[in-house]
Amino acid sequence: MKLYTKRGDQGNTNLIGGRTVRKDDKRVAAYGTLDELNSLVGYIISQCSEEEKEIVDELVELQHYLFDCGTDLADIKGKLPRKITDEQISWLEKRIDGYAEEAPTIESFILPGGDPVAALIQMARTVTRRAEREIVSLQNEQEINTAVFVFINRLSDYFFALARVINHRKGVTEPIYERGGKVFHNEEKQRKSAE
Repeated sequence: MKLYTKRGDQGNTNLIGGRTVRKDDKRVAAYGTLDELNSLVGYIISQCSEEEKEIVDELVELQHYLFDCGTDLADIKGKLPRKITDEQISWLEKRIDGYAEEAPTIESFILPGGDPVAALIQMARTVTRRAEREIVSLQNEQEINTAVFVFINRLSDYFFALARVINHRKGVTEPIYERGGKVFHNEEKQRKSAE
């Protein structure tokens, strides 16, 4: 099997369903950024230790969901059943909630970094935010599976929570952004801990 087809030599690509678009089309940019993110997640997995098997398994599952998001974005005419639904969003939300409970309470922004894997996960968070902006731009002009947008919006929160947990588990103190005030309000968490 040849890896090159020469069909893209004129700057075009085909979406699911056969429609030809330019390679800088907003839809292609959106799912291309998800592909970039998926590659970054693969690199993060390669940097995890054997003790982080549970996180690795979770990230591999996430890679499948990222491919699913890309498929839904490339399927311009809805030829295939939607792959991203409320089920995948709930999967993310459960993990975000669990990690948020485990990490120490913060009231200010933190500087990205700490443990090398946590720092890479913060990079994944920023790529996710870029993908989100591109999906919003696409959504302003064309119809998409809106569950993909919600999933990607939650995904940046997931990466933030996961990076904090990894730093916490490894005993890394996260540096606080010193030029800002309190931005997170943790009344609910504080109330629970007082009960």
